[in-house]
Parts: sequence; structure tokens; C-alpha cells
Amino acid sequence: MDDPSAMGKKLGFYAITVVMGLVLHGLFILPAMYFFITKKSPIVYIRGILQALLISLATSSSSATLPITFKCLLENNHIDRRIIRFVLPVGATINMDGTALYEAVAAIFIAQNYNNFSLSLRPVPVPITATAASIGAAGIPQAGLVTMVIVLTSVGLPTDDITLIIAVDWALDRFRTMVNVMGDALATGIMAHICRKDFVKEGEQVPLICETKPMISIQQMMTYQNQKNGCYQPPPPGSKQGQLSPDVARLMQLEEGIRPLERKKHAHSSHHKREHRDKDHCSVDMNGLETNV
Repeated sequence: MDDPSAMGKKLGFYAITVVMGLVLHGLFILPAMYFFITKKSPIVYIRGILQALLISLATSSSSATLPITFKCLLENNHIDRRIIRFVLPVGATINMDGTALYEAVAAIFIAQNYNNFSLSLRPVPVPITATAASIGAAGIPQAGLVTMVIVLTSVGLPTDDITLIIAVDWALDRFRTMVNVMGDALATGIMAHICRKDFVKEGEQVPLICETKPMISIQQMMTYQNQKNGCYQPPPPGSKQGQLSPDVARLMQLEEGIRPLERKKHAHSSHHKREHRDKDHCSVDMNGLETNV
């Protein structure tokens, strides 16, 4: 470098440009798409994935953040498990919108520092090449530097100039990973909204999978399981013990809605077994109860 201070100023403006582009895309464009499609508040949705965003900022890897994103969408935003299992892995592999934005700006920055070079005369535009290269980028830290070689080669720039942006790439990589994770999470919410009718049983408003476990106590679960096994003894009149709470009633409704045929099929056999069962040895099958939920 002929003048390190001048190159430092250029790197500073380059970093500011990348950060401003990521902020514009992550805080305005992606939430606006989510709002116009789902008609729901993106602020509440993003609040549920804050833990995943912080992990992506710390690890700089969308693949390492994938289990945390799965947990946040499942427990905080109550997205159906089947949608998460399909959309998130695909998004973590090919949906690198933050990386595509970063590579396009980096290619323009390197072209500006290369004497007498014009990107307007290139046969393949930089945004198209950057988008295609970001699809093949791995979800590991600083994987964008590897795909930058593809972008620079396609437009005729020397690949040795990648060393110009290595000094600030470690910081910018964390911010673009946050945008990648946010894009994957918002895309999952959009798909859950579009496919919400496909995951409800026909003729009933009971979901096929209950993503949130009901907040019930051990005594209420024992009451429900004993009623299911046929060894439930009704409480004395006027006693509140053994009364079903709304959560237990909802649990029974879910099971009736999920497997009505199976319950009818085994109704006669279970009734025959109940006659020969000792009421003093009633047990609660906790694993089976959790599976039914």
C-alpha cells in the first residue's frame, strides 16, 4: 500500500457500507415482507429468536446456530415442528442473503481500488454472481472469502486483492450471519402462515401436533391417566380433588382428535382388561402420556 492511512479510510467506508446494507435488509426489508404476507407483528416474532441471533453473532456460523434457532421457533414462536425441520436446514444451506449482499459490495470495493477497471462492461453482473456464489457457501465462519474467488474471477478481477478485506472480514462476517439466520427464521414463519390450513385435521379445529406442552401438574396427569386406564375413583361430593382442569380437558380433546380410530379399535379389548385389573395397582405411563401430547 502506498498510503496505509488512505487505505484504512477506504476500509472504514467499506465496512460502514456493508453494515448499513445489512441493517436495511435485516431490520426493514425482511420484517416488511413478513408483515405484508402474514399480517402479524414482526417485532414479536423477532423477539422470540433473539437468543438465536446472539448465538449467530458469537459463533459466526449459521450451521452452529441451527439447533438454537430450532429451539426458539419451536418454544417461543410455536411453529409447527414439521415446517421447521424442512425450512431451516434448507435455509441454512442456500438462503445466504447477508452473504450475497456482502460479496457484491466487496467486489465493487475491490474494483474501485483497481486502476482503470469498470464493472459496467462485464458480461455477468456482480449481483447475479454474488447470489449464485452465496448459495454454495458453507455455513461456517468466513466461508464468504472462499466464494469471493468465484465472484472476482467471473468479473475479471485479480483474486489476490481479497487480502484487502481480510482485516475487517472477521467482524462483518458476524453481522451477515445474523442476517442469514433472521432470514431463515422469518421464512419459516411465512411458510407456517401459508401452510397453516394443511396442518389442521379436516372437520376439526384440533392441531395434529401440539407444539407446546400444557402446564399441568403431576396430580392432574395422574387423574387423566387413571381415567384413561379405567381405575379412577370419583372424589366425594363437594370436593375439588380430582376435578379436571381446562389443560387436562384440552389434553383429552387432543388425544380424541388425534387418534379416534385407534381408541375405538381397542375399546373392547381395553374394557376386557379393565375388569381384571386391580384398582390398588394403578400406574401412570408418563412416556406414553408425553407421546400422546
